[in-house]
Amino acid sequence: MTAGFSWLNRRFIRLPEHIALLLMGLGAAVLLLAVQYLVPSLWPVSTVETMLRRIDLESTLMDGILAFLLFAAAVTVEWEELKRRSLAITLLATIGVVLSALLVAAMLFVAAEVLGLSLSFAWCFVFGALIAPTDPIAVSAVLQHVTLPDQLRVDVKGESLFNDGVGVVLFSLALSMATGSGDTGIGLATLEMLAEIAGALLLGSAIGFAALHAFRQIDDYSVEVLISLAVAMGGYALAEAIAVSGPITVVASGVLIGNVGTSRGMSERTRAYFYGFWRLVDDLLNAALFVLLGLEVLVLHLQATPFLFGLVAVPVVLVARTVTVTAALAVLGRWLHFERGAGTILIWAAVRGAISAALALSLPDGTERELILAATYAVILFSAIVQGLTLERVIRRVTDVPAKDENK
Repeated sequence: MTAGFSWLNRRFIRLPEHIALLLMGLGAAVLLLAVQYLVPSLWPVSTVETMLRRIDLESTLMDGILAFLLFAAAVTVEWEELKRRSLAITLLATIGVVLSALLVAAMLFVAAEVLGLSLSFAWCFVFGALIAPTDPIAVSAVLQHVTLPDQLRVDVKGESLFNDGVGVVLFSLALSMATGSGDTGIGLATLEMLAEIAGALLLGSAIGFAALHAFRQIDDYSVEVLISLAVAMGGYALAEAIAVSGPITVVASGVLIGNVGTSRGMSERTRAYFYGFWRLVDDLLNAALFVLLGLEVLVLHLQATPFLFGLVAVPVVLVARTVTVTAALAVLGRWLHFERGAGTILIWAAVRGAISAALALSLPDGTERELILAATYAVILFSAIVQGLTLERVIRRVTDVPAKDENK
């Protein structure tokens, strides 16, 4: 399906690939549901639904392909720019995520009360934690199709690479509080989150330096690409085993290898194979993931009330993002320069995707899961399709950046 959809888009539709694949996957799901409604005895719907249920999206993404996609994105980040913008990225990826999660939780709790839904603040905070961070997979896919000033590109991409690790840690803490499986206080929970982040940065740096040393000893592109695969897979697994953030570990090692390992430890020939390989991995896994994300609608079986709740969640998340970014830029503006229109672009480029869906699908069965799943998918579809398709227009409106030439 991914191959066929990709060909159709490239040949006829010519939308940004991730948006086209998500729409086609969603369209295929809706078509199958229509067929099931018209001809209940027909086999395709139940067959596809059974296949999708057999695919554990949360495990497939969080314990599988996320490591590859994060590493592929991290090796293209320029360290010098990242270092110059580290204060902005750190504030947006940590305090910004927590503040956004709390704002989403508060507004959604009020909305649930108005709609007469039984959803506690703790469960609203679970949703806030899984939806607050921008998705590095979706953000990277969107940025491939737009032109941004270098500084803004680093801000947007850097935030997305690091805030998902913070969001996953925050989600775990929020879920333990909501389900009563943990008695951690706020102070201790904050210390645990900081320890996971710091430990991940140290582990990722250590793995990255070990890989750099290995690169310097040889000149064989196949072995060096294999080492980079081991860094992504093994680093993520090791981080999970010692209870630090796997995503942040992989990002830290990827940034180090992409900036130091490739320039000081690889020949020109190896660099060409290295970047070509990881670009291909990124494109292939992204394509399959967005088709799967669209098809997952088949297994949701949303009713009218969760659907309405999902519609309410979209403006709530946008308002929370607007408040968070505006506050962060107001504080950071004393020390850092931001491009014209930075606030608008940071708000509108905050695309959510498969990571939020995977976390929502990992929730235990119950009324809360149905409501949070509906809200999560509504925000994902709005951000990926509406924000993704209009981002370039927004950028041109608030900056002097010309349209990107897709033929180059």
